[in-house]
Amino acid sequence: MFHPQRKTMDPLVCLCLLTWSAGTAADHSPPVIKLVVMETSDAILPCSLSTSSIKEELFDWKRDRQEVFLYDKRDEYNNGRPGQDPQFKGRVFHFPEAVQSGNASIVIRNTQVSDSGTYTCDFPRHQPQRRSRIELLIDPILRNRYPGVKGAAPEPSVVTLKTDDGMLLQCVVRGASPQPKVEWKDSAGNILPAKEPQVTERGGSYDVILQAPLTKTDHFTCVVTQEDINHQISADIYVGPFNGAAPEPSVKVVKTKDGELLQCVVRGVSPQPKVEWKDSAGNILPAKEPQVTERGGSYDVILQAPLTKTDHFTCVVTQEDINHQISADTYARNDSTGLVVGVFVPIILLVVGFVLVQTEL
Repeated sequence: MFHPQRKTMDPLVCLCLLTWSAGTAADHSPPVIKLVVMETSDAILPCSLSTSSIKEELFDWKRDRQEVFLYDKRDEYNNGRPGQDPQFKGRVFHFPEAVQSGNASIVIRNTQVSDSGTYTCDFPRHQPQRRSRIELLIDPILRNRYPGVKGAAPEPSVVTLKTDDGMLLQCVVRGASPQPKVEWKDSAGNILPAKEPQVTERGGSYDVILQAPLTKTDHFTCVVTQEDINHQISADIYVGPFNGAAPEPSVKVVKTKDGELLQCVVRGVSPQPKVEWKDSAGNILPAKEPQVTERGGSYDVILQAPLTKTDHFTCVVTQEDINHQISADTYARNDSTGLVVGVFVPIILLVVGFVLVQTEL
């Protein structure tokens, strides 16, 4: 059997106990102790008879006519005793070690909004009869309430689309009421710029389609929120390198009869990419006409640019139709001996690796 943590009670709970004790000493109607607890957290409902042991006593917790928890001379619901309301079965526990000091408090685990209400703690065999009253309010949080709450949006459908405007992330929500807010987020939780949502209303139920440009490889989440009913649900999608997207280009320095050249080679890509050499300041270098070979709709491209200075250089490969860009860096030095040494760092969508470049004399 699971037991609550056996620690000193929270100061707020102790204060509640003191308030109840003072109130019952002055009159016959116990004051109402008000507790507010966040949904899904645990709620401790305080109740105490005295500072003496109540091991042989009976105390009974109810909410209206619902049986919440009953203890009778060490016999209680969690020991197999029948009669507990199904709503509370397996979620309500007392503090076994605390009954020795007269403590009849209980804890409700994993509270739900439906647990809100007025609870009473009774000692029916004690004379004079003792009772405490607790008004429990469960403060709801945003969480998945489908299908338990009417109108709560089901899990959205998420896909990628290839359109004339490029690649898009698409999220489709159907049959939601009230109208939900729909957002695309990346793995860092940033909200992505998106097109105007397409909203259709039928008999008070809403369908929503949200599209956002796909600009990188990442894990993406479509988040659907209905704050009026405290409902939030989401669906994830991972988008890897696009089909036909260029892999990391191969870059090196070659020595020809025309002098030393920066060479960038891209293979097996579709659609045909734009290839450029840039220096460390981002300036595009003058280059020879790219050598393009096409095979079955797939392209190989070789771009060469004269090496005229010592610098860090970047070969940038861009396929705008699929919002794809990849690059590789190299450092080239031309000294008096004619030796060219290169070490480049390929960058694939923010993934950095180190590769040894070929050197030629």
